[in-house]
Amino acid sequence: MKHTIRAVRHEDWTKIKALRLDALRDPVARLAFHQTHEQAGAEPDSFWQDRAAGAAEGRTARQFVAEAADGRWLGTVSVLVERPGVESFFKDVPEVPQTHIVGVFVRPEARGTGLAEELFQAALGWSWSLTEPPVERVRLFVHEDNARAEAMYGKVGFKRTGLSVPAAAEPARSDNELALLRS
Repeated sequence: MKHTIRAVRHEDWTKIKALRLDALRDPVARLAFHQTHEQAGAEPDSFWQDRAAGAAEGRTARQFVAEAADGRWLGTVSVLVERPGVESFFKDVPEVPQTHIVGVFVRPEARGTGLAEELFQAALGWSWSLTEPPVERVRLFVHEDNARAEAMYGKVGFKRTGLSVPAAAEPARSDNELALLRS
């Protein structure tokens, strides 16, 4: 499967929206995303345009996509910068400069091909390249019932930290933090 891994551009907003909506139709979307297909579909175009601009800018967030030779997007991963002393999405306050990987999705036909690992390498490369602040760790959260995703994250080097938070859609269940430290 021939593809290119690249950062999104401002003008990609319609593809960003389409891929997100496809991701939210996935059978495990309820475990992996903090948004429903209906919620995302109700967002105005300006939301998607702003999202694309922020992810293309690369100062506090960056989104990477795997683009097939025919232009179709096969997968994506986004990275958010989390600064020490500033409350994160999960309401914790990082002690060290870190990035947080979110929005991981690979189309079913591209799973098991190594594409997810390539997306992660792009996300990690960007994270480690940051100098303001220099990132000391990269983290993500995975639902306790999403063993397939956790296994893939383990292939890239992520390990459980012991921190867990209530899962957004199922507060009685947990999302477990996995992290990778700068080596």
